[in-house]
Formats: sequence, structure tokens, C-alpha cells
Amino acid sequence: MNLKKSCYLLLTLFYIHPAFSQQDEHPVWKATKSQPATLGIEQGNKSFALNQLKIKILNASQTLSAFQQVNGDAAFDYTPVELLAKRDRNNFFHIGDINIRLKYEGETKWSSYSSAKDRKKVIEIAVSKTTLAAADITPTLENIPLKVVRSWENVDGDLILKFQISNPTDQAIEIGSLGIPLPFNNNMDWKNLNQAHAQNVFFDPYIGQDAGYMQVNHLHGNGPSLLVLPYTNAGFEAYNPLNSDPTPKSITFEGFHEWMIHSKALAETEWKGVEQWNTPTSTVLKPKESKTFALKFVLSPSIKEIENTLLKNKRPVAIGAPGYVVPLDNPVKLFIKHDQAIAHISVYPEGALTVTKQQDTPHKWHQYEVKGQQWGRARLTITYQDGAEQTIQYKVIKSEKDVVNDLGNFLTTAQWYENDQDRFGRSPSVITYDYEDKKLVTQEQRAWYAGLSDEAGAASWLAAIMKQVVQPNPTEINKLKRFVNETMYGRIQHKEGNQKYGVVKSLFYYEPDSLPAGTYDADINWKVWSAWPKKEADNIGRSYNYPHVAAAHWVMYRLARDYRNLVQEESWDVYLDRAFQTSMAMIEKAPYYAQFGQMEGSIFLLILHDLRREGLTDAANKLEAAMRKRAEHWKSLDYPFGSEMPWDSTGQEEVYLWSRYFGFDDKTQVTLNAILAYMPTVPHWGYNGSARRYWDFVYGGKLSRIERQLHHYGSALNAIPVLTEYRDHPDDFYLLRVGHAGMMGALANVTADGFGPAAFHSYPSTLANDGISGDYGTGFYGYAVNSGTYIIQHPEFGWLAFSGHLQADKNNIEVRITTASRGRVFLAKEHLWLTTDAGEIEKLRYNQKDKSVVLSFNTSQSDRVPNILLNINPESGYVIEGLQKDPFNRYTIPASTASVTLVKTK
Repeated sequence: MNLKKSCYLLLTLFYIHPAFSQQDEHPVWKATKSQPATLGIEQGNKSFALNQLKIKILNASQTLSAFQQVNGDAAFDYTPVELLAKRDRNNFFHIGDINIRLKYEGETKWSSYSSAKDRKKVIEIAVSKTTLAAADITPTLENIPLKVVRSWENVDGDLILKFQISNPTDQAIEIGSLGIPLPFNNNMDWKNLNQAHAQNVFFDPYIGQDAGYMQVNHLHGNGPSLLVLPYTNAGFEAYNPLNSDPTPKSITFEGFHEWMIHSKALAETEWKGVEQWNTPTSTVLKPKESKTFALKFVLSPSIKEIENTLLKNKRPVAIGAPGYVVPLDNPVKLFIKHDQAIAHISVYPEGALTVTKQQDTPHKWHQYEVKGQQWGRARLTITYQDGAEQTIQYKVIKSEKDVVNDLGNFLTTAQWYENDQDRFGRSPSVITYDYEDKKLVTQEQRAWYAGLSDEAGAASWLAAIMKQVVQPNPTEINKLKRFVNETMYGRIQHKEGNQKYGVVKSLFYYEPDSLPAGTYDADINWKVWSAWPKKEADNIGRSYNYPHVAAAHWVMYRLARDYRNLVQEESWDVYLDRAFQTSMAMIEKAPYYAQFGQMEGSIFLLILHDLRREGLTDAANKLEAAMRKRAEHWKSLDYPFGSEMPWDSTGQEEVYLWSRYFGFDDKTQVTLNAILAYMPTVPHWGYNGSARRYWDFVYGGKLSRIERQLHHYGSALNAIPVLTEYRDHPDDFYLLRVGHAGMMGALANVTADGFGPAAFHSYPSTLANDGISGDYGTGFYGYAVNSGTYIIQHPEFGWLAFSGHLQADKNNIEVRITTASRGRVFLAKEHLWLTTDAGEIEKLRYNQKDKSVVLSFNTSQSDRVPNILLNINPESGYVIEGLQKDPFNRYTIPASTASVTLVKTK
């Protein structure tokens, strides 16, 4: 899919045009004031209470004007109720609307109909005992040749939204598109963080056909989760953005979506040529034939109880362990439970996966091994005995090690920029790359893209550097040392004067009067705010640029300290001091934004730990005091999750870690709950563990629009607190599933040749990687510092390894470590957390009887790894007898050592 034709929607965004930060000033709202109200609010509504939900149905339209929990906060509503009086014109969607595309059999052109386009009062129908309200809504569907009756029903205390569609004509009619809009209240306009967390929701789809559902979570992550389920003929085939709804999208409003039951018409038109998640379908109504389509709304007691709620509602449930990103060298498990027998399993593309049935679990979960055979997307379709279909979306990738090595190679070859004549001082460097045009991005109207700073400019060189703590490569490191010493330290970061250690926003700038004619590409529109002049590019007040540089210095410190002959230009303490000074400079030189949690903010905690273990107590105390002050500020806030944006998923990583470090347990829990609200686990590689972000295609992408991004850098960064929390609570399988999925999100979108894109486009009109590297590397940082193998004994599913290949016999569990670094392993049963500062663990063998653990090492790295440096968490009670620890409390194991045995002493 070529994304070359990108459209810049910059005018809609808050920090670009503050005039539009409050959307009552937006031109859309000004325009709607002159349009007639058609929803009929003034004609009143009827209220209904069910077992757990209560609704208000407008008399005129019979769409919902309120949707609440019976026992919930009276101020909370699932609908955007605060906008109801503004969204009461034509084209604004409400729950209860429907979109249809159809054609008479034999015709070629699809005709479109929407109950929101030109509203007319619907014809009320007398109700039966279980029907709350019903109406013939054909009059509001613009002369549609069908008859459409909508009803709201109470079935055993649950809310049902039903459409009965009839063909009164004497010709067959094909319905090629059938969508049910679900405009839940994710609009945060005008709201502060407290109001948004109290009043708003995030919703995520499982686009799984008859097993599909939508989950709707409070922003704060507490309390019940609303589930939308198929009830009758309503398989979740596609998930379509309602871009025709005039509600202005922005950084505080992602937009609404509709549940697509049929999508063939869209697949043949707007989505033509795009491989959809599911096979697009249609339905044909013969003359005088009718068909019913219905959704069901239920409450799950909590986010973690969603799957149990699905089972109680007789829905199929699938659990992947470790998920749905499948490395070619490491099969995954799939567990399925449903009250219907499985009749058939098929794979698309054919041969992309092999699926092997294994023994059912004690409580009758069907168990399968799924092995990747062909790189790329793959779909598993499970057909049940009653004809229902469930689809599960997988992404097959190379081994984690191969992905990371391919990435490092691509970054330091295809993305390597060397130009002695560069007028902006960017050579040598790893620079932003356009994968569609196969070229370096050396000029861009968004200056930071070409300027090596901010996330879209810095992320590529950050990824290349972080790769070296995962898989050090001398050839790559030799290039990166030049970048650090010639370009980063001294140009991106000041190394002298009163701005020493300050980090600029961009080396590239637009100032044609100060540079020779022809310097700038005349085909680029430079008359935009983002084409920064030099003064703005030189600004050192954006705190978010500092963690990238601090991380680079820290990597150089680790390479100089723990490896042989990789970094010798400066001593290790010089690099660690620069990392420390950069951390402090962020607070001193960029104080406004430093009040917020930073992306990659965990680097400051890593630097603090290293300062302490190196005995640099004064520096450590200074850094800790500065970070405590920030953490105490967060402690004083209910939801400390702001940034440059009014709401963000950027800072939770750092807020969680410092709150945990300083013992602010309430804030760690608040932060974790908020993460789980926007980071779901569903049987779909794109959404599983994908932390919510929807505006960074504008700031870090090529195809620039407001859109749910799949595995943007937030996935791997938010996985840091989730997996940290899991290691504190190893019985919480949900945390492991979410955290590991987010961790793998950093690798999921990397191409077969090693290009890391900004994110994957979720719009069904695209469903492809973005075209440029953008801010990808920020997510790879999360993989580099957080990736690990997790070995657990699940009470139902037995022994499992996440990022490891497990074999078990009666007494022993043996796991081949498959992360790229092979440097972190967690054995949950023993609370054993193993990490290496240098060296690789190839295998772990655990004896269940005597609890001993045998580690096998990679012995082929002695040229650059003089010793394997192994950390064992003391609380596990494990030691290596006969080996001494170094001053850092690590076991120093000669690189030629094939294996060691750990024994449990307490």
C-alpha cells in the first residue's frame, strides 16, 4: 500500500493552533449553529432501567440520549451527553443509527443510506412486554427501498439493539455494507484530566466476526467495563471510522467508529485494494424476505473480568500465550473455550501457520500450538458446530534476535547519513527515512523530522543506539560513536557555554535568507508553523528531547564499562556523567515540560541505579532529590498524565516507576489502572497490548491524520510498568499478557528487511505501516530495556514461556531463551529475576523437586565479553555456590563458562 499521498491535517490540532483548543470555537460548531436541529430533543424522551444499565430514548428519533450504569456515578454517561444539544443536527451519529449500502441484484453501483444524514421523525410502533421502544425508521433513510424497523429490548435484563430489515420489493437486494454507529463518549474537549477520567471512555474492538466484541472502559480503568456483543447475525467484520460525522477531531477527540456487520461495498470502493482483517461479505434479501441484526450490551465487573463475562454470555473466548505476534523460531499456544464444539480451523494465507491440536486443559479449554511458517499477517478462522465463525489475527515475524539485527543493520546502512557539505551539521547520523520513496528525509516542512531531535527526528538514532545494549555490533558501534562524538554531543546537545547539556529541538531549520539560494526544496510548502526558523530550532526548552540524549550517553557508558574494546574513546565515567548531567539539565533548562512524565523517562531511574552502584553518591543524591520533587508533584495530582497534550499515554511509564521507587503506592496503582484502560488484550496482534495513541501520525508519520495507531511507541513504553507490576504480582496472568504483548509491539511492525515504521494504520482504507520511520525508536527503547523471557506455571494452562521455547518432563522445565538480548529471565514460581549486564543466557533448566536452576550461556562472545555479569534478585533466595560477587553485587562468570547452577537457600 503506497502512502505517498499524505494529507496534512495540522490545522485541527491543539498545540498547533490554540484557537481550536476549545472546540466551541471550532468552525464546525459555528457552522452548525445556522443549521436546523433535527434530532427532536425538545420532544422529550423515555427512561428505562434494566438490571445493570439504564437508558433514555428520544421520542422523535428513538436514538439514545443517555446511556448509564444503574449503580454508577450519576455524572457518568457512555454517550457524549455534554454535546447532545450541539450534535442534534443532520450527519451527527447517535447510538441507534444505522448505515446501509445496497444495490439491486444485477446492478453494479452501490447506493448509500444513513439514518443520520437527513433525519425525519420515525414512526413509533406499539411495544410488547420485552420491547422498550420500537419504530419504523424507514422515513429517515432517504427513500431506501427496504423497510427498517429498530427496537430496543430487554432480554433477561440485558439491553438489545435490534434492526429488522425487510425487502418489500419484487427484486432481490444485496446489502453490501451494514454498519451500526457506536459513538461512545471519548470526546475530552474542554475537560481537565480529572473531568476526563471521570466522564470519558476509551473503546477498543476485537474484530473477530461472531466472537468479536467491543470493550468500553473508563479512562481511570476502575469499575465495570461495557461490552458490546453480537446477538443476532451481527458478526464483527470490520471497524470503520465515522469520518462523515462533523464532530471535529483533534488531540482531545479521536473520533467515533461503527461496528460493521457487512463490508463488501466498502471493500469495492473506499477500501479497494486493501487486505481487510476479515473477508468482506454481503447479504442478499430476496423479495419479501426479512433479516434481523442485533447487538447486545452487557457489563463486565472489571477490565480483567471481560473474558469471564464473555463466557457467561456464551461467547467464544480465545487466549494466546504469549499472544498473537509469532516469531518464526518460537511457536505459541492458543486456548479456546466455547459451549459449541469446533468443527473446522482454517488458515489464510494457506500455509502461513500450522495449527496442532494438543491435550485439553482440566476445565476443557481446547489447546493448540500455532507455528509461524510465512512472514507477515495471517488469519486463523475457527468454525463452530453451529456455524458461527471466530477469526484470530496473527503477525508472523522473524526471530526476535533476527528482527533486532535486521533493524540495526537497516538503521546503520540505509538510514545512515554522511554528507560533509551538510549545512545543518547533521552528518554523520542515523536520520529519518521514507520507506515508500526509499530515501533519507533531509528536508521536511515539519523541521524536526529532518532535524535529528524531537521524537520523529531523534527516534531513528535512538533505536540504533539502544540496539547495541541488546545485540552489540562492533561495525554499527563504530559508526554510532562518530554520531555521538561528532553530531549529538556538541550539536544536538550543547557541550560548552551557559547552555551546556541543553538539547535543541532540531538541527534542521527553515531560514532561506540566511542560506544560499537552492538550499531548500522549492516543491515543499514552507509557509507552515512547523517549518521552524533557527531561533525556534535552537530552543532547549522541550524536556522530551532530553531522555533520548541521556539514553545515548547511558548506552555508551554500559558499552565502555561492561564490554571489551567496543567503546574506548572516553572512559566509562565520562559517559555516565554526561547521562547524569543531561538528566539534570532537563529539569533545569526545560522546567515547564519536565513537570510531566517523559517518554523513555525510565532512563533516569536506570542512570540513578548506575550512579549508586558506581559509588557516585553526590550525583545520585542530587538526581534522586530532583526526581522526588517531580514525583511528589505527581502524587499531589489525581491523574498526572498530561504532557504537551491535554491527555497523553506518554508519561505513565515514568510516573509509575518513580512513584513505585518512592513508595507512593496509591499513585502507582492509579497509573497502572489507567494504562490497562487504554491497553487491551484481545485476539488480534494489532490491538493486543497496543497502548492508545491517535495523533502522532501528524507529528511523527507520513500519512498524517487523527487515527488509532497500532503499536505506536506507547505500546512498548507502557509495557515497562505493566511487566514491572507483574513481577511484583506473578499470579496476575492478565498483566503478563498485556505487558508482553506491548513489549512485542516494538517488533511487530518491523519489515522483513529491518525498517521500523512509526506505527500501523488501523483505518480499513489503509491497514498498512506508515511510510516513514517517524518516532519508532522511542518504542524500541522500551523493548531494549524491558524485553525478557517469562516462565510461568498457570493453574489452568500449565507451564508456559513468553519469549521462550519450553519443554517439560516429569521433573524438569527447560526453556530456550528467545528474546534478542537473552539477558532477562523471570521464573514466576520462584520469584526469580535474572538479568545480565553482559553475556547471554541460552537456556534455563528448572528442577521442580529440588528447585535448582541451571543456566546455559553463549560462550562464543569472549572477544568482546570478558565476563558474563549476572544479577540475581536477592529476595528469590538463589545463589551460585563457589562464585564470588563483584562490588556491584553481580556474579562475574568467565565468558568460557558453559553453565552454572543456582540453588535455593531460603
